[in-house]
Amino acid sequence: MPKLSAFPKCYMDELCVTKTMTLFDWIELAGTLGVDGVEVYPGFFQSFEPKYLQRVKMQLVKHGLEVPMMCASPDFTTPDARVRRAEIERQKQMIDVAAELGGYFCRVLSGQRRPDVSRAEGVRWTVESIRSLLEHAASRKIVLNMENHYKDGYWLYPEFAQDTEIFLEIIGQIDSPWFGVNYDPSNAIIAGQDPLEVLAAIKSRVVSMHASDRYLASGTLEELEQQDGTSGYAQNLKHGVIGRGLNNYDEIFSMLKAEGFDGWISIEDGINGIDELRESVRFLRIKIAEHF
Repeated sequence: MPKLSAFPKCYMDELCVTKTMTLFDWIELAGTLGVDGVEVYPGFFQSFEPKYLQRVKMQLVKHGLEVPMMCASPDFTTPDARVRRAEIERQKQMIDVAAELGGYFCRVLSGQRRPDVSRAEGVRWTVESIRSLLEHAASRKIVLNMENHYKDGYWLYPEFAQDTEIFLEIIGQIDSPWFGVNYDPSNAIIAGQDPLEVLAAIKSRVVSMHASDRYLASGTLEELEQQDGTSGYAQNLKHGVIGRGLNNYDEIFSMLKAEGFDGWISIEDGINGIDELRESVRFLRIKIAEHF
C-alpha cells in the first residue's frame, strides 16, 4: 500500500525566506499529522554539513518519519553552459543529501521557460543534464523523478516543460531505472490540461505522486489558460482541502492501482493552514485504503 508524506506548502516563506520556522519545527509538526514521512526542499536546510544532517535524522527518528524525496528545483534551461554545469553539481549535492537522509527520490525539473530559449534548446539541455546525473543517482540508489510541474514558487518564469507534449518529449529520451515521473494532477489543471489525460500518457513512468487539489476562486478555466504565470501562482486558482476541488481522486487512484503503483504519495497542500492539511490526510487515508 502506498505510504503518505507531507510537504509544508503553507510554511514555505517561513522556512525559506523569513526563517521564522526551522526544519526541526516542521518535522515536529508533521509528527502530529498521521503521515509516514515528510518531503524536504533545499531552502529548508541551514546547512548540508554532516553534523547538521545527523541532527535532522535524529529528529526524524524521534517522530517516526521518513524523508522519501528531496523536492529539488534544478534549472537546466539557462543559455549559460557554466550555470547549467553549476546546476548539475548542485543537483548531485541534493542527491547526496536525499541519500544521507534515507530517501528514495530526488526531484528534477526542466527549468524556467525563458523567452529567449527555443523548445529544441530547452529539451536538449534538459535531457543532457538529467542524463549526466543518472550515474551519480544510481551510485546513491536515488531515483530522479521529473514532475509535470507548474513553477517553483521562487522562480520568475513558469516551468519550461509545463506543456505535456514537451514533458513527454523529454522523458521519452531518458531510459533508466533511476529515472521516473512524479505526477501532480493539479499542475495539469494549471497547464489547461485534463489531469486524467496527463496521467494516462505517463502512468507507466510514475514512481511517486504529489497529492493536491485546486478550486477556482473566480473566473473560468478558459480564463486561467490565458495567464502566463510569470509573477507567481495563478491568482484565481487556489489550493484547498484535497477531495473538495477539481481533481477526481477515485479515478486517479484507480488508474494508478491498475498500473501497479505502490509508491509514495505526498500531500502538497494546506496553504490555508495546518487544519486543512489534517483534513487532507484524513481524506487520502480513506481513499488509499479504498483503492490499494
